[in-house]
Amino acid sequence: MQLGSDPAPPAPPADGKDWTWVIERPCPECGWTPTPAGEVAARTLATVPRWTAVLARPDVARRGHPAVWSALEYGCHVRDVCRTFGERLELMLDAESPAFADWDQDAAAVAGRYHAQDPATVAREYAVAAGRTAGLFAGVRAEQWPRRGTRSNGSEFTVATLGSYLLHDLEHHLADVAG
Repeated sequence: MQLGSDPAPPAPPADGKDWTWVIERPCPECGWTPTPAGEVAARTLATVPRWTAVLARPDVARRGHPAVWSALEYGCHVRDVCRTFGERLELMLDAESPAFADWDQDAAAVAGRYHAQDPATVAREYAVAAGRTAGLFAGVRAEQWPRRGTRSNGSEFTVATLGSYLLHDLEHHLADVAG
């Protein structure tokens, strides 16, 4: 279900930063620090009630600034991040050094009409996606944490750093929306 047929707001400028540095050092913008592999599943699940609360706000679809996503758009983004990272984790566990398909988060926001999605549906979908991805990380065996995969831009991840990168995205965007 979508909120309506409102015309899409202008797309915020693309974030051209390479955020992969957060797997090695703290993020000065949100205070996040790299996460030990064994904490990925629990911390991913801990974001669910926080995102549910954010998505229940009456002004969830309102942008504070035209060039910044609304809390609803961020909620859609993190839902899709969980889905994408779950798929990438499965690839890393099933194949030797897989290459990940491109995922353009800005194009996904436009194509998915993030601004017009139903917040309650997004909250439910986020809970499912985060739960599934957390479950996958909870099932990682000790010898699997160093398995590798590569993003299309050449950035290489281990299962452990993929989990840390995922958590930064989920928690950083909670900070973005004061969640």
